Amino acid sequence: MARWQPGARERLVLAAVDLFADQGYDATTVAQIADRAGVTKSTFFRYFPDKRELLVAGQETLSLLLSEGIAAAPDGASPLEAVASGLERASSTMGPMNRELGPRLKAAIAASTELQERDALKTVGLATAMTDALITRGVPDPLAHLAAELGVLAFKRGYAEWTELEHDEHGLAPHALKALEELKAATAALS
Repeated sequence: MARWQPGARERLVLAAVDLFADQGYDATTVAQIADRAGVTKSTFFRYFPDKRELLVAGQETLSLLLSEGIAAAPDGASPLEAVASGLERASSTMGPMNRELGPRLKAAIAASTELQERDALKTVGLATAMTDALITRGVPDPLAHLAAELGVLAFKRGYAEWTELEHDEHGLAPHALKALEELKAATAALS
């Protein structure tokens, strides 16, 4: 097996998602994932402690990018403007692999309760990172939580829309920002 070829981590994620969708999470083994990705089991374990962690691959990086974007928002930006800055920063790093992975990941998650739980934990982690970044900016706690939750929802809605397009010329950012604007407008109807 070609352990030395670049992109092993990405190949492992793609292989796992495909196998989870095809044969179910429980029926998929680490050996099958490694084999499909063209790497050894030991290479798998260099990147992931177990197969559950494949779903949250990149979560730390995504959380960091969202937080950095929020921190970089101009002084005086509203909480949602800061969240938009975070969404733009994180979305700008999403490329073709992320877009290709979307429908496959959705199918794999839908087929497994355990993966649904991991996905929910990932969502909580992203919201926590955004909340913390907003609080650091001086946004009061309840408002920071609400803005962060809207940001996570906007990211997920934008990502879903982006991955369903036949062709993409603009990337994820416009979809995530549009979703945030729609959610912002919808909150006005709550009062």
